[in-house]
Amino acid sequence: MSATRIDRRFAALKAESRAALVTFVMAGDPDYATSLATLKTLPQAGADVIELGMPFTDPMADGPAIQAAGLRALSAGQNMKKTLGLVREFRKNDDATPIVLMGYYNPIYVYGVAKFLADAKAAGVDGLIVVDLPPEEDEELCLPALKAGFNFIRLATPTTDDKRLPTVLTNTSGFVYYVSITGITGSAAPDAGKVAAAVSRIKRHTKLPVCVGFGVRSAEQAQTIAQGADGVVVGSALVEAVRKSLGSDGKATATTAKSVADLVRALAEGVRGARIPAKTHG
Repeated sequence: MSATRIDRRFAALKAESRAALVTFVMAGDPDYATSLATLKTLPQAGADVIELGMPFTDPMADGPAIQAAGLRALSAGQNMKKTLGLVREFRKNDDATPIVLMGYYNPIYVYGVAKFLADAKAAGVDGLIVVDLPPEEDEELCLPALKAGFNFIRLATPTTDDKRLPTVLTNTSGFVYYVSITGITGSAAPDAGKVAAAVSRIKRHTKLPVCVGFGVRSAEQAQTIAQGADGVVVGSALVEAVRKSLGSDGKATATTAKSVADLVRALAEGVRGARIPAKTHG
């Protein structure tokens, strides 16, 4: 498999000796136009990799903030075709920033795996995180996605022990997403010491970058986590910034995209303030 935008981005960051800021936003939240405007602001604000949520009616691993974002998007008419449309529009002005679609298998299955992979590739998607497909189901989507040139990014958790890790890492590419807490997204703050130890343990099994998410909300937290990881993932805090910017009617306001960009800018400063020792990289 040739180098992807994700591979190139992490190689460049390794050369800079700093971690990546990986930002998650929900496609179509709170509407298509505002979502596109927000997406376009992220790289300029300091996002190194973008995770774009695929709205789904039953997001079992997500906390209230991301669940609400998905429902706002679905209520505004967001679907898979429009989500791929967002990526296509984004790519007109940005051919460098990696985009990872994140979510659940059902919307992909309904769309049709072969059609989804072809359309996602044409739109400019680089990677997939599908949280409810375990390695035992790799033939369903993972292997066809790898064959089509996508990175397939897997989650590791505090309960993923050394016996399970090799299975999780098989066919994983791009980076490993370490879920820093047990539970749903946005439910607690990560313990930096435990996270650093977990990242070191994972790195004994893989040369892939390890990015840490779930519970990072502030620039200070981002800076601390970045000292022991190859990337920091922020999601719930960003979709909360969207929610807080909405008008009393629940619609986007003139400040919605800016609210997200301002938070990303602060988080990016935190991540960039943490210089990463070369030995933490695989």
